Amino acid sequence: MANDGSHDFYPAPVVDHAGGSRVIRRLMFFAIFLGLLTLALGLFRDQLGERVLLGILGLLAMVGVGYLFASAIGFLQIAPSETSDHLAKSLVNSMDFGLIVTDTSGRIIYANRAYAEMTGATGLTDLRTIETLLADVPEAAATIQRISLMLRDGKASDGEFRVAGSLDNNPSSGARWYRLRARPFRSPDHSEPLQAWELADISTERAEQERFFLDLQKAIDHLDHAPTGFLAANAEGRITYLNATLADWLGYDLASFTSGSLRIADFVAGEGASLIRSVKADPGTTRTATLDLDMMTASGKALPVRFLHRVTTSRDGQHGMTRSIVLNRETGEDASAELRASETRFTRFFNSTPMAIASVDRSGRILRTNAPFLSLFGGVVDADALERKIRMDQVVHERDRAAFATALEKAKARQAEIAPIETVMPDNEERHMRFYVSPIVDDGRDEADEGAIVYAVETTEQKALEAQMAQSQKMQAVGQLAGGIAHDFNNVLTAIIMAADLLLANHRPSDSSFPDIMNIKQNANRAASLVRQLLAFSRRQTLRPQVLNLTDVLADLRMLLTRLVGTEISLKVEHGQDIWPIRADIGQFEQVVVNLAVNARDAMPDGGAIAIRTRNILQSEVPSFQYRELEPGDYVLIEVADTGTGIAPDVLKKIFEPFFTTKDVGKGTGLGLSMVYGIIKQTGGFIFCESELGAGTTFRIFLPRHVPEVKADMSAAAETTAAQKEKGKDLSGSAHVLLVEDEDAVRMGGVRALTSRGYTVHEASSGVEALEIFHELDGAIDIVVSDVVMPEMDGPTLLGELRKARPDIKFIFVSGYAEDAFAKNLPADAQFGFLPKPFSLKQLATVVKEMLEKEE
Repeated sequence: MANDGSHDFYPAPVVDHAGGSRVIRRLMFFAIFLGLLTLALGLFRDQLGERVLLGILGLLAMVGVGYLFASAIGFLQIAPSETSDHLAKSLVNSMDFGLIVTDTSGRIIYANRAYAEMTGATGLTDLRTIETLLADVPEAAATIQRISLMLRDGKASDGEFRVAGSLDNNPSSGARWYRLRARPFRSPDHSEPLQAWELADISTERAEQERFFLDLQKAIDHLDHAPTGFLAANAEGRITYLNATLADWLGYDLASFTSGSLRIADFVAGEGASLIRSVKADPGTTRTATLDLDMMTASGKALPVRFLHRVTTSRDGQHGMTRSIVLNRETGEDASAELRASETRFTRFFNSTPMAIASVDRSGRILRTNAPFLSLFGGVVDADALERKIRMDQVVHERDRAAFATALEKAKARQAEIAPIETVMPDNEERHMRFYVSPIVDDGRDEADEGAIVYAVETTEQKALEAQMAQSQKMQAVGQLAGGIAHDFNNVLTAIIMAADLLLANHRPSDSSFPDIMNIKQNANRAASLVRQLLAFSRRQTLRPQVLNLTDVLADLRMLLTRLVGTEISLKVEHGQDIWPIRADIGQFEQVVVNLAVNARDAMPDGGAIAIRTRNILQSEVPSFQYRELEPGDYVLIEVADTGTGIAPDVLKKIFEPFFTTKDVGKGTGLGLSMVYGIIKQTGGFIFCESELGAGTTFRIFLPRHVPEVKADMSAAAETTAAQKEKGKDLSGSAHVLLVEDEDAVRMGGVRALTSRGYTVHEASSGVEALEIFHELDGAIDIVVSDVVMPEMDGPTLLGELRKARPDIKFIFVSGYAEDAFAKNLPADAQFGFLPKPFSLKQLATVVKEMLEKEE
């Protein structure tokens, strides 16, 4: 077979009777013309003359030779040019389906290259018509016969058939599918109609169709056996699809179902059809409605169902297909009960989870959400917003949208890393959010609509707790610093006060230096007051708690507060009924109330009102205050409220910090509120402040309710009796005292004070040295007075060592810190006295005397 084009066996056409007839007609016309011309010349030969006749014949001979020469070189043609035939041949040969043209008698007029290759023809003699080629193929015979009959009637037809092997008899080919189309047509070159047969190999297409139909069959099978009913209907409400589950519920034979033969209204009882028809969507939108109604079964029984009905409307307002999910609400069927329970559980879990969940598409638009998501972002996302498919980054602050976009890209790439995105609400930077962008799990399906799952949780409270923790750590660090400073400062003040006492003992009031010494002592006492404020803030001051009745305390304090706030400010004290007792240091508590009242006065330069209120707070009421630090329990609440200028939010965060003040230089140390904070905390209570600019400030103090104990009351009574007898007591003695103090000035002052009152004093600058002196004296020591904080060996350690030799030894601790700061590290049966720094000579002598007189 030659394929060079010059000897192509695919003729264009192979047989062309029309072309040959045209040439014959032209030759016959030319011959007749010449015959008639010769006859005419013969008849008129005598009239024309021999010379003229020879001239005419010579002229005709020249014309004939010229015509033959022009035809030979192609200048003249008796048939039309074959240029269009070559173009058509090239076009048809480029087609990927086989084409063969025959006449009504079955003669081949034309066959293209694809037809020859599909049928295995290698030459003109191998070409066969479709009918001849497939006459012996049973699978195709019926199709060929039907198409042939249609062609004889002048109609086009087509069909598909499957053969066991390919038509070119290739042994390596398996079964093949072919599509055959045939149509009659007329050609100007043929007097009779022709037939065009198109043959295409559709094996690949049918394989794809078979796979598609298998997948479709599986999908239909899944849908048919789903635990829910499903139906689809056209715009007129005629059912086009009904799954097996719903058909079984309704008692309908699915095998007899024909698409469009039934209407939804045929299965809906009562006014259910009207209810379904009432669900309409706006032009160009889709709407889904949930309807509870009854469907009628084939037996006439009402079946309660839940209809999830979705309707679609085109842009021009035309109603489209409807699709409905039907949930069986029949209580008598276990399967339905389980379905309802499963649905309820999933809905509860999905909508009750504390985490907001939303799915987004690949462009970041929100597809669906759970209830907490709508609740959390209610100001931005609602049902209408979901219909508009708003973008997820609209609920992310602008500064963090780039991070969210990066996380979404990673999720779309199905990367497993899920890093949280910390952000704030776009319209409220006080509300903190944390987002997690999770990829869609790859289950073999291409979820083209979903790009990622977004989880969101509000972290406002967590951020507040973190800030609170940071503030607490900051306050603790400052408190440790303040306590350390106070400890060293106490030693200095103790030395100054004791030296002043010694000087005053040797100077009469009439001496010229007496006022100066008194001035030194007074300023030292003022400094000691500042130290106590520092210790109060660091919660290391010495408190003398006792059971208090707040009603009596505030009643006694009212006159002092009235004088402090002045005449332009009204003071109102509101006592609650049956106020529970509390346990606190009365002096420190009074200082707290006075400090808050003075601050309120300073916040009202033009006058105003201060209200002090008390009431009991039951444990059940505590959560209503929404204070994170406030622990559950019974409290007594003291409120100090004013109508002043209020406190700015940035200042409110710092009011309890030491040395922070908004007053002018020289008008305050900034220790007032920090001292209040420390006293309340050391008492076991809580203090909170709420303020609004221009609306005043309210301080709330929560002190724990004290439950009286008989033993505690007896101890308090004993302390009161001892305090009454303290006045006029003889402070002299003759005991041996071991004074241990690392500060030389304090130790020297203590030695002189005790020696002047008759005591024999042995001094030591450290705990190690005190042990050596104790052993040198063979334990002949009646009492030990020791500082708590010392190098090498502190006071508690010294007590432990001395108890090994003298378990009953009397011991007094001296410290600038509260007694509780070190007493918890001592043995439970340890007996000791305590003297807070700074102290005077009289206070030192009094504590020593009381400890010596204390019975074992």
